[in-house]
Amino acid sequence: MTDRAGAGWALAPLLVVDTPWLLYRSFFGVPRTIRGAGGAPVGALLGTVNTIITLVEQCKPRAVACCFGAEEATYRVALYPRYHAHREPMPDELRAQWRLAGDLLGAFGWTVHDHDTLEADDVMWSYSRIEAAAGGRTLICSADRDLYQAVNESTFVLALRRDGPPGAIDEAAVLERSGVTPAQIPDLIALRGDPSDGLPGAKGIGAKTASALLREHGSLEGVLTARLQLRPRIALTLGQQADELRMFREIATLQDVAVARPVDARTDHKAGARAAVALGMTALAARLDQR
Repeated sequence: MTDRAGAGWALAPLLVVDTPWLLYRSFFGVPRTIRGAGGAPVGALLGTVNTIITLVEQCKPRAVACCFGAEEATYRVALYPRYHAHREPMPDELRAQWRLAGDLLGAFGWTVHDHDTLEADDVMWSYSRIEAAAGGRTLICSADRDLYQAVNESTFVLALRRDGPPGAIDEAAVLERSGVTPAQIPDLIALRGDPSDGLPGAKGIGAKTASALLREHGSLEGVLTARLQLRPRIALTLGQQADELRMFREIATLQDVAVARPVDARTDHKAGARAAVALGMTALAARLDQR
């Protein structure tokens, strides 16, 4: 993994944030005893803001885009009703903070984009594409490996570290971590499955076998075409599940969303502090006022 964040960039990157992931991560990682105005829970908001502020200091982006989206994309559920069906409902205390997050993050001068029918992953993908088309670079803050398909010479996924600046996962690191190239990630998900999304993949084909098949045959279609050359058990599975696997690949492929390229914008700590005060996050506001 190449550590490029915050140094050596020809142009300041766009920082694109998986806001739902940060809110969930913070909700379960920050003490529930942290409360704001009227005793309302604010731990998820606090952790999310703190992480983004730290990334701004470390990576020095030209702008920040905080992405939201549907809990599950409409078209994905239509294709496969069990998509995300196993997930637990959002905790009420997190949902209450979720509703406040957009206005709080927007107060810092960060772009906030929500989508009703597609997911935050699709929004992040789209920001990285429009930034690349303009000749810029993108750092994506997300732990979702689906985003590896967005990685190219101008787009990197951040690997957060407790004890220093984040690393930047590039194309070589995607290959090292997953066994395939970024372009092959949807094919890999289709074959090996994705338990976090409720996609079972091909029966009896795990990650190692799936990546080996893709390295040899290039794509899901290549694997399906060559199935009769493979071991009988694998050939039978691929033949029986061919249409389903193509559907899984469609589900795993990130979709384009109409987004506008964010203008350069410095983080407004003072405005962020005022928004924090309104939510009773006085300690955060005091720290922001000192910046």
